[in-house]
Amino acid sequence: MPSRKILVTGIAGFIGHALAKKLLARGDEVVGLDNINDYYDVNLKYARLAELGISREDIEKSNSKFKIQNSKLFPRHKFIKANLEDTQTIYNIFESEKFDAVCNLAAQAGVRYSIENPHAYIQSNVVGFMNILEACRHNDVKNLSYASSSSVYGLNKSQPFKTSDHTDHPVSLYAATKKSGEMMAHTYSHLYNISTTGLRFFTVYGPWGRPDMAPMLFADAILNDRAIKVFNHGNMSRDFTYIDDIVDGIIKVIDNPATPIDNSKFNIKNSTLNLPPQVSTAPYKIYNIGNNAPVSLMEFIETLETSLEKKAEKNFMDMQDGDVVSTYADTSGLINDFGYKPDTKLSDGIGEFVKWYKDFYSVKEKDAK
Repeated sequence: MPSRKILVTGIAGFIGHALAKKLLARGDEVVGLDNINDYYDVNLKYARLAELGISREDIEKSNSKFKIQNSKLFPRHKFIKANLEDTQTIYNIFESEKFDAVCNLAAQAGVRYSIENPHAYIQSNVVGFMNILEACRHNDVKNLSYASSSSVYGLNKSQPFKTSDHTDHPVSLYAATKKSGEMMAHTYSHLYNISTTGLRFFTVYGPWGRPDMAPMLFADAILNDRAIKVFNHGNMSRDFTYIDDIVDGIIKVIDNPATPIDNSKFNIKNSTLNLPPQVSTAPYKIYNIGNNAPVSLMEFIETLETSLEKKAEKNFMDMQDGDVVSTYADTSGLINDFGYKPDTKLSDGIGEFVKWYKDFYSVKEKDAK
């Protein structure tokens, strides 16, 4: 496949950083966008950008609202610091850069944080995504993939979660904004023939992960002799998915933009469009992207303890507001369409995470001295 110019928003984030590295390695031109907000440690975000050849010093000394930073490591990579909700800046970027494809991974993340700071989620995840859709529309970008979330399944009790399940009962504002994004994307696919593909991410882990997620929270507590918080008294499970497997799935979607369904598959007549929720007569698709193999929280903790070679002190607690007991991805859509199959064992993935964690934070401690 010939190289293309791809916008990756949220490039200083966990998934965006890993995706950009893979796209650049295969020869694509990547323009990265991120606002580098302080939802979690900005030092980690700048360290991810440094791996892509983007200098913190260059970013921080720039006073321009729309300043392009060229990578010092990858000739085909540049970075722009901007907010998705800054409408004019987003339009200017699209008009000047002429993208072949867009992968929107930028969002205000976190389920529990959305309970405390709801306005941040509307601005980034709804207003910001609207700006991306409008910019695609007015600049003839026909290939848009974007991050949704397994949290959209909300109160759904049937498992594994299928994209054909209805997702009308979210239990956090974060989930509601992600569901809104899917509906907005469908509207633009229908009205303007933009190929949009939403990816409902299940719990992603690995090197360079987010500090507010379980692997980092647990590793930090265990290594510093603090008790870990085990919610719902350990009676939880998650479809933990290694970052490299996630990136492989995203690239398959970028390389294969959504197409309208074959009406004959569903015996659709013009007068009755009784479609399953995950498909459309517009070029629109929704996929679950996960490991298709949930792991109990206690097994996850035991695997982390083994890799850290240290036992955790556990503080068993009740369920948190906005949380769900278990997640389990039916990934048959990606399997059937692209042969997608995550193959990283939990023990291997946790081992890679622990190696990175010890190295990264030991370097930070040395730098601090």
